[in-house]
Amino acid sequence: MNALAEINGTQTLELVPNGTQTPESQPNKRRRKKSIVWEHFTIETVGAGCTRACCKQCKKSFAYITGSKLAGTSHLKRHIAMGICPVSRHNQEKNQLVTCNRASQNGAASDPRKKCQRRAPGVVNIPFDQERCNHEIARMIILHEYPLHMVEFLGFINFARAIQPQFNVVTFETAHSECVAIYMMEKQRLANLLAEIPGRINLSLDFWTSDQTTGYAILSGHFIDGDWMLHRRILNVVTVPFPESDVAFNHAVVSCLSHWGLESKLFTLTVDQSFASGVAIGNLKGLLSIKNSHMLNGQFLIGNCFSRFLSRLAQEAMEKMKGAVGKVREGVKYVKASVCREEKFSELKHILQVPSSKSLVFDNQMKWDSTFHMLSAACELKEVFSCFDTSDLDYKEFPSMDDWKHIETLCSYLKLFFDAANILALYPTADKFFHEVCKIRWELTHAAMSQDHFVSNLIKPLSEKFDKYWKDCSLVLAMSVVMDPRFKLKLMDLSFSKIYGKDAETWIRMVDEGIHELFLEYVAQTLPLPSIHVEQTHDSDFKMEPHDETLPHSGDGLLDFDVYISEISSNHHAKSELDQYLEESPLPRGLEDFDILEWWKLNKLKYPTLSKMAADILSIPFSTVASNCVFDNESLKLDSYRCSLRPNTLEALVCAKDWIQCGIRQGSSDLRTAIVEMET
Repeated sequence: MNALAEINGTQTLELVPNGTQTPESQPNKRRRKKSIVWEHFTIETVGAGCTRACCKQCKKSFAYITGSKLAGTSHLKRHIAMGICPVSRHNQEKNQLVTCNRASQNGAASDPRKKCQRRAPGVVNIPFDQERCNHEIARMIILHEYPLHMVEFLGFINFARAIQPQFNVVTFETAHSECVAIYMMEKQRLANLLAEIPGRINLSLDFWTSDQTTGYAILSGHFIDGDWMLHRRILNVVTVPFPESDVAFNHAVVSCLSHWGLESKLFTLTVDQSFASGVAIGNLKGLLSIKNSHMLNGQFLIGNCFSRFLSRLAQEAMEKMKGAVGKVREGVKYVKASVCREEKFSELKHILQVPSSKSLVFDNQMKWDSTFHMLSAACELKEVFSCFDTSDLDYKEFPSMDDWKHIETLCSYLKLFFDAANILALYPTADKFFHEVCKIRWELTHAAMSQDHFVSNLIKPLSEKFDKYWKDCSLVLAMSVVMDPRFKLKLMDLSFSKIYGKDAETWIRMVDEGIHELFLEYVAQTLPLPSIHVEQTHDSDFKMEPHDETLPHSGDGLLDFDVYISEISSNHHAKSELDQYLEESPLPRGLEDFDILEWWKLNKLKYPTLSKMAADILSIPFSTVASNCVFDNESLKLDSYRCSLRPNTLEALVCAKDWIQCGIRQGSSDLRTAIVEMET
């Protein structure tokens, strides 16, 4: 008996005398299927003498063997290789990413050519897209602050063409146009977001310097949107040719408000005295009182950036102890200068059984927290330093025991500043600062009166500066913590009692009256304006409702005022939203994962007016700098390349970077997360 076998593994067919072919009723001698398609298909019997091939991915079935008809496998290959399968087409990019990632991890462990040959039938080639490349190059330039003309560097061109030979050289003009296009697209998104915010906006003003006389005012907006999400966005980069002018920053603020149509929405303004003189800050306060006269006559101007203020205190404290700090720094450098010394240091640490798990680190003197970490680690290893001269005879310049004692004292107060500044890196709501500021003030006040002359001499100047900051910001700080339903007025009462003693009642009453006065401003804004009756004529002109002009109006002409007072008074007969909120017991402080913005979102129907005030207060910024600059010792300085750009181009690059990064933080375009999800 002769048998015919289909190459790709079909059933064996038997020749019968009349020359026709019939499938065996029970094929016992199947050849092993060798075609690649059987990695993607299974064979299903659908009836007597009829089998079909079913796609493992999309579950669609195809003809395979029907009676004497043999369909073969070519159409099955096309289904997979040409992307006809919808599931395969949907996952093709994911498969390529995973394949590339695994290949890079395996390296020389496997032959990449064999892998490509093996996977080729199931992978669809993606055509080269020059426009997408241009767009991604522009995003790269924006995010990493590369020069625009890097696209014309020979090294970059060779690299790009090595990856994709079809890549066309991108000119400076093309890169610039793509960056501006990205800026305009992101700007429109931000404009749409700002147009929909229910409350007001808080501005912070930072100042960047350059090697030239020109400075740059960075205006950032802080606000809470309709979904009760806190936002911080750079709005404008305004070139300031004469930063020493007393009204230079006024022009920058007015320009920003006008540019975004926010003239009537300004709530607070935060600046810093390190770049703005007393006269300039006074002028800004006058501007705020004009732009925001309804909010306590524009008193909400914060004249000291909290992060910059803490940086100045930390630097001043370390400068007073620069001798001891310098000895520790040189000791760390000496030990870490060679592997042999580090091994000796570690061996001595083991012999002395020092329990510290910290390692010695160099400090970056441009960031004060880096010096703090260096000193903290060295303090825990002071015993090793003190005995290191026995292991290394060349080590001679080491701190004395008094030096170590003074360094430990310094670190204890730097730790206070570090903990408070570290909160700023998380883009917190305003209520997070009251307790930290109170704690620092309390500790500094007591240290300034210490019987230890070293401690009092070190801390007293810092305490005096902190007192001034407290007086300038205590009202806003206290109002912000009142908006926390876990504390309300209670934490303020306790903290003020510790700080002011018998005079605490005066300060508590000041905050209570201020927050009630502010609430009445919000209530007044919600009241309907007195209506003016008008009559429309045939020529579409409007005129006042007619009255008898022969008779004078009765009364004193203040009827609208009487209506207004009547409506205000009617609201006072019942308890206001603010009083109801304050009289309710605070929430338990131990609630896990308490989200203050989520709480106000859930209670905005219960407190419709108070919730608007809470949103504006909780979004007040106490810092003017970005989170990655919280510990900087100096303000940001632009390099010569960026200073050479046109103001509009510089603004586009700086703002677009900030907006894209905000999107990445919110998870809307985090590429790394997407790749991880694909791999898992």
